[in-house]
Parts: sequence; structure tokens; C-alpha cells
Amino acid sequence: MNRRTFMKSTLAGAGMLASMSSSRSAAADDKIVVGVMGLGGRGTFLAESFAKRPDVRIAYLCDADTRRLEPARAVIEKHQQTGVKLVQDFRRILDDPSVQVLVNATPDHWHALGAILACQAGKDVYVEKPMTHTLWEGRKMIEAAGKYKRVIQVGMQSRSAAYAAPAREYVRSGKLGEVYLVRVFNMMQHSMQPAGPDQPVPSEVDFDLWSGPAPLLPYNQSRVWLNRWEYSCGAIPGDLIHQLDLARFLLDDLPAPKAVSHAGGVNALKDGRQIPDTQIVTCEYGPLTMMLESALWSPYMKKTPIELRDTDGIPDWPFNGTRIEILGTKGFMIFGRHGDGWQAWDSNGKAIESHPGKQGDSEHIDNFLQCVRTRNKPTADVENGHQSALLCHLANISYRVGNRKLEFDSQTETIKNIPEANQYLKRAYRQPWVIPDNV
Repeated sequence: MNRRTFMKSTLAGAGMLASMSSSRSAAADDKIVVGVMGLGGRGTFLAESFAKRPDVRIAYLCDADTRRLEPARAVIEKHQQTGVKLVQDFRRILDDPSVQVLVNATPDHWHALGAILACQAGKDVYVEKPMTHTLWEGRKMIEAAGKYKRVIQVGMQSRSAAYAAPAREYVRSGKLGEVYLVRVFNMMQHSMQPAGPDQPVPSEVDFDLWSGPAPLLPYNQSRVWLNRWEYSCGAIPGDLIHQLDLARFLLDDLPAPKAVSHAGGVNALKDGRQIPDTQIVTCEYGPLTMMLESALWSPYMKKTPIELRDTDGIPDWPFNGTRIEILGTKGFMIFGRHGDGWQAWDSNGKAIESHPGKQGDSEHIDNFLQCVRTRNKPTADVENGHQSALLCHLANISYRVGNRKLEFDSQTETIKNIPEANQYLKRAYRQPWVIPDNV
């Protein structure tokens, strides 16, 4: 079966497959059968995290680069006795009616289409952030999840960290007073990543499949996909989205803004990249303003080292590169990602609350699998995935139209004041890897 035929048959049979899967409820003592798509560092970590659980069986490992398959299998087989199938094409996972869950840890450009095809095939989905490559894709994912009655959990795992809910309740309590300003940081240091010469495609790589919805560019191993619009959305959707989503969570899942404007550009890492290394974004919500600050050249504001993330320490906040600051009329809160905990101060600058934390990866997967069994809405459901990614996409669109202020219509999810900006709400898809208007 060729790709075009497969895509047509997938769409035609989606309703039947979803119905079959919906009728197959997972009993409490059954193992949930999982296939994993994308075996880079994060994908292999997730595959192992699922495999460690006694209620999960990893049935498939998949990557368009077959050199990643055997190392991932070695990791998985430390945790389960049953064998795992290695496939290059994720559609083999979708073909298997015994598979209940697809874990999608591919690059950004494959998140939405991979998740939608999984929904159509009757699979629940754990998809890495950012949930989408464009704003329009988020609405299509919401429609697919609803139509096929699928559970989608987005990998914004800090929502599930145990220290997040008490911080949200503290903000709700009014102890900070009226909140008029929120600052969200994502500061780190990257190196220059200049592209080398184009190369022949390695025999182990299905580059057509890897490219999927994106243009089929010449193969270049040194071309870093994170820095190109064809594949990526850059540092704000790729990393800052964790803190941005937490800020939305702390403020009762803040809805879409009225306006977004971007400042910055490629200022320090002039290596041929398309996506800015310096980004200051202003999101306007009437009386509330949220500022996003991201830089990829900062040697002094950093992520918390891995060995400190699950300890009981509180960071040195001015040098913490992944913090959220919530400014109220009565008090001030700093909340940190990576298990960094949170603190609150009163109007006199006296520290009155201090809560260390632990990361939420395990709890996030647990929440997802509970929802696979119960059909409840997960912590980072598809709607929240969309609302958080939406902010990132609007920030990038503002940059791409000359750092102009965008007025956003949340009902139509379009830009009101700059018609040409709407061209960036949706990508040009490469046949046959197209998300249809009617999913």
C-alpha cells in the first residue's frame, strides 16, 4: 500500500477504528498497550518511563532513523520481559488494533498530524510539547479528540507536579491581591550551530517520512531542525512553553489574549538560523499583562541542574532561568519549573510562604493512564495544549510580520488588524501528509 492510498484508507476507516477502540475499555488489571513514535532523547526517556510501569506494555518502538531503534530496545527490555517490535513507519502502530496509546515524541512538525491520525485510528495520545506547529493545527486536534472520543495528554508535565496545585490555590486565595503583571522567563546559553554542506541521505533514514508535512529539503545532518520554521517553532514553544503553561495554570487556565506583540530577533547567534535567539513578548489580557522573556545566549541565568531538581532546595531566584513571577497588589510570588518549588512575599518584602518541590513527570504519565481507563479529561488536555501553544504561535507571527502588534479574535482564532499575518496561522502541507479541514 503506498502512502497516498494509506492516507485515504485511514480517513475512510477512522470512524470504525475509533468505535472498535472505544468499546474496548481497559480493565484495572490489564496492561495498557503502547507504541512510541520518535526515539530521540525525550522519546527514549518517555518510552522508558512508560515501560517502568507495571500496568503498561510497550509493543512498538518507531523512528524514521533506524539507527535509534536498537539502543531504545535495549533500554525498554530492562523493564519488560515481553519483546517489542521495531518499525520505521509509525503507521504500522496505527494498523494494530491491540495498541491503545501512541506516544508522539517527534519534532514539532509531526505532532499534530501524528496525533490526529492516531485519534482516527482509535488510539489515545501522549504528545510532546508544543502540541502543534501552527495555531490552526490546535483547533483540528481538538476537533479530532472530540469526534473520535480520544484522550490527549500534552507533555507539559509540570502541571502535574505536586507543588503546582498549592501555588494555584494561593493565587486564588487573594493573598497576592489583584494580579496585573506576570513575567515568564526562559534564559539559557546555546552555542553557534552553523549548517554544513548538504549530504546524501543515510540508508538508515527515511527522510521523506521524517519530513512528513514539511518541505522535502536537501538532507543536511548539521541543519538543526530547532532553528528552522519548516520543522520548529523555536525556543518559546520548544521550552518556554512549560513556564508559560504553568503561568496559565496558576491563573486558572488563562484564556486567549486580546493582543500580542514581539520584540527581538537573531541578535547573538548569527549562524544562519531563522528563529530569534532573543524574544520579549507582551500578551495583553485587558488589565492583566503577561511578559515572556527568552534568550539563548545567557551564561548566568540557567536551568536548575539535573542533580538538584528533585531535592528540597529553593533556587537563587535572580539566576534561575525558568521562573515565573506573579505580581499582585498585596504580594509577590516566584514559581519555578523543574521541581524548583515556589515562594511568596508580602507587601513589605517579607517571605511568608516557601514550598520546595519535585518534578511531575511520573505523576503526569499516571494521570494520563488513569484517564485512558476512566475517559476523564487529563491535566494537560488538548484544549490547554492549544491555548498554551497559541500564545507561542502568535509571538512568532508578530516577529515574522516585523514585530508588529497583533490584535487577536479568540472566537474566529484569526488576527484582526494585520490581514497578511493570517498566512502564518496554517502551514502549506506536503502531499500526502495533509491535515484535512474535516478531520
